[in-house]
Amino acid sequence: MAKLAVILNEREAREARVLSAEFDKALSSEMLFRPIISGLPPTVVTGFRKAIESHKNELQSLLDAYEAAKAGDYSALQRRAGNDPGLSLIVGRIARGLTQKELGRKLGLKEQQIQRYEADRYTSISLGNFHRVASVLGMQWTLALSDWAGSGWNVAKQISAIEVKKIMKHARENAWFTGSDIDGPVEEESFNYLQRYVSNHIVKYGTPTLLRTGFNVEDHSDDLLLVAWRARVTRIAEEMLAKQQSEYNPLDISWLLELVRLSRHASGPARARQLLHSKGILLIVERQIPGMKVDGAAFLVNGVPVIGLTLRRDALDNFWFTLLHEVAHVILHYRAGLNIGFFDDAEAADIDEVEREANDFASNMLIPDEKWKRSPARITKSAAVIEKFAQELEIHPAIVYGRIRKERNDYTIFSSAIGSNQVRKHFTTEG
Repeated sequence: MAKLAVILNEREAREARVLSAEFDKALSSEMLFRPIISGLPPTVVTGFRKAIESHKNELQSLLDAYEAAKAGDYSALQRRAGNDPGLSLIVGRIARGLTQKELGRKLGLKEQQIQRYEADRYTSISLGNFHRVASVLGMQWTLALSDWAGSGWNVAKQISAIEVKKIMKHARENAWFTGSDIDGPVEEESFNYLQRYVSNHIVKYGTPTLLRTGFNVEDHSDDLLLVAWRARVTRIAEEMLAKQQSEYNPLDISWLLELVRLSRHASGPARARQLLHSKGILLIVERQIPGMKVDGAAFLVNGVPVIGLTLRRDALDNFWFTLLHEVAHVILHYRAGLNIGFFDDAEAADIDEVEREANDFASNMLIPDEKWKRSPARITKSAAVIEKFAQELEIHPAIVYGRIRKERNDYTIFSSAIGSNQVRKHFTTEG
């Protein structure tokens, strides 16, 4: 079941009730819950239980808003829809007590056409037909250019030529688009193409996010480098989903240990991507645009969790920690932030509570605290001791070496043991 910002029809309501019942069952039955969390560190189990409770509460809020709208009070549903014009049309239909079939009859359309419109929140409808639907529903919609394009168009208009050239140079070097995407004078068309690229992304997915790297969450909605990078990752995700749909199950984390243990293998990064894809999570590697400070990101594309990695530092220790950090966001914050997105700088000195949760999750999945505190590897200078500890945990030694370097705040030690230049080669087809 895709992540819902709102519930807008009986099918979605039924799916939400089924999932809510599954959450209830898992939380109330030790027999059902134990296999899900078997072998996982206590910190991870605690975080997962809290996440499931959060998922359940959010689903109930969605259902309450939907039922209230059916009863004539659609204020909660409208608040959740926000300024989204497509969602507002669907809320209007519900508020007027019309089924999709009944609305179709009033418009002279088949029920299936209304279903298609609502499935993509009316993003594929023409402006003329949009006004026609609104008129039938007795709604008036005044649309200004700034409303239609969010802040994306304005961002694209205000950027400097230097920024445009930087992004376009990066885009060409990393095969973002083919020659057929841009016609005419290169410089002028580059600007126009980038303008459309950014604006179209924001029209569909909204202002791109907050960069959660400190105690205060920073608004980076006007950071064109970040917007363009996210647009690129999103486009790749859309192309992948067009070929094969993906379904993420928030109740299944039994694969986490398998994911961590893949680090032992030389092909671990590539196999990690395959495993995540099989679990409904897309992993996309896309080089950062020069000037960005992002190691990893987690957000939703059409309801599917997407993890984006820049591999800013091509090393196994960094890869596995960043990957597990973003996986943590998917598991812990699926209904509490993933829709907005998390864009993480692994070198940030200060972190907020949400990032601390993701850090603790990643650290404990890779090296459980209770084992780390008792291990001589924590204080040793002996490579043999460290390698033995890694073997006991069934993880790559680079992860332990990386942990030691960070804890001792000494990045001059074990430099040859962290798996430098051992990750990007597995993702050469993605930049």
